[in-house]
Amino acid sequence: MHRLLAAGSTVILAAALAVGAGLGIVAALNATPEQPNAPLVSFRTDPTPTPTAQP
Repeated sequence: MHRLLAAGSTVILAAALAVGAGLGIVAALNATPEQPNAPLVSFRTDPTPTPTAQP
């Protein structure tokens, strides 16, 4: 009976630790600031053509 009680308490403790770790990770991810949505590359939008090289 003692081993069954030890195994049960170990399972409950492991489950509580897993839930706590999961909640901690979610809280840490929500605490990070939102990253700006700025494009890394921008293209010209005006309709004038750019000069091209002539061979």
